[in-house]
Amino acid sequence: MSPPPDPFERIPAALHPLGQPPAGPGWNQAELADLLPPQMPLRPAAVLVALVEHAGGPQVLLTRRTEALRHHAGQVAFPGGRIEPDDTDPVAAALREAREEVGLCDSLSSPLGYLDPFVTITGFHVFPVVATVRAGFVPTPDPSEVAEAFEVPLQFLLDPANVHSHEIDFQGRSRRVLEFRYGGHRIWGATAAMLVNLRQRLEQLR
Repeated sequence: MSPPPDPFERIPAALHPLGQPPAGPGWNQAELADLLPPQMPLRPAAVLVALVEHAGGPQVLLTRRTEALRHHAGQVAFPGGRIEPDDTDPVAAALREAREEVGLCDSLSSPLGYLDPFVTITGFHVFPVVATVRAGFVPTPDPSEVAEAFEVPLQFLLDPANVHSHEIDFQGRSRRVLEFRYGGHRIWGATAAMLVNLRQRLEQLR
């Protein structure tokens, strides 16, 4: 019997192409329609979904943000942030943020493509950029932004059994929050939703 297909090898086919950032609203924007002021322009941002190569399979690089940050303080997140005027595109922004936050040199990473754009409750329109990172990369967190950098096996995050859905009441309405638990870390909210989006896009290839 042949081994099951390696999802890592299938990821590029599941992504939006690098040369064409996905257009349109975030896939979850309708869920936040009652939370975001209708006239407020969303701020463009980018995150790097970094898949670090290991002999035992790729691992996803995540950070725990410091408590002093203005947005999403203390939460687990991908390296990323606002797209600045000097950034040529969301890929450049995601790579710059990863360089600033965890010391990832551009020469160690290879961008593959985009997941679907995502809107946060804090008013950001996020472009998730998926990239491979060479084995041996050791994060050097910027203590002003990152309290901790750690990795989670991609296979763990692609297993539907490991993501949990919770219903919470927020501003007068029941809302669904996704969550992973791994190694004492709670990976939830926007980060968990983007990881689920990666799994769903892979499932569409079947």
